[in-house]
Amino acid sequence: MLQEKIREHMKLIVGAGIVVLVVVIFGVTHLMGASSNTPASDAQPLVAAQNLTVTASESSGKTQSSDKETTSDFLIVDVKGAVKNPNVYQVKAGARVNDAILQAGGLTAQADAKSVNLAQKVTDEMVVYVAAQGEVGLAQANVTSPANATGTSAGASEKVNLNTADLTQLQTLSGIGAKKAQDIIDYREQNGNFKAIEDLSQVSGFGEKTLEKLKESITVD
Repeated sequence: MLQEKIREHMKLIVGAGIVVLVVVIFGVTHLMGASSNTPASDAQPLVAAQNLTVTASESSGKTQSSDKETTSDFLIVDVKGAVKNPNVYQVKAGARVNDAILQAGGLTAQADAKSVNLAQKVTDEMVVYVAAQGEVGLAQANVTSPANATGTSAGASEKVNLNTADLTQLQTLSGIGAKKAQDIIDYREQNGNFKAIEDLSQVSGFGEKTLEKLKESITVD
């Protein structure tokens, strides 16, 4: 009788142990599966957010660089007169009058190439006027800065500007031929603009007497 009761208790203990073991194994397996899945789902949005930030930063940098290049590297010039396509053009900083004329299609067959200084540097808002052969009544400066383009006094326009006049304009001065006119241009290109009328005496062939004779006909303003 006693042995039968012991056997029944042993069966209950073994059954309970098996149930507990199954529950423990299931719980451990469930926890391991949950912990391995969680980091993977969180990692992808983080990488995507980082890539988005880098892309936005690079795009902003390229836009700012492009804007700076546009505003600082180009000039606006108005090309008129005896050119094939008179118009307002955009040229690179440092360009010469010849570059602006080429953008306008070049000179026409009737153009007087000597009426402009093709080697002069272009400035922003400059007006380049190319005269036709035999054209008369032109202002002294065919290539003008913005200040000259808006108009100057009558007295100033009658004088030849040593800093802007081309070969033809310089030869309108009394006693100035092609050689002396070229000497003035060469000096200007090598040393920069004349700061005063008296600086003309530094050019070969221009002494005090010549300067005295020309001072009422020239200007550096």
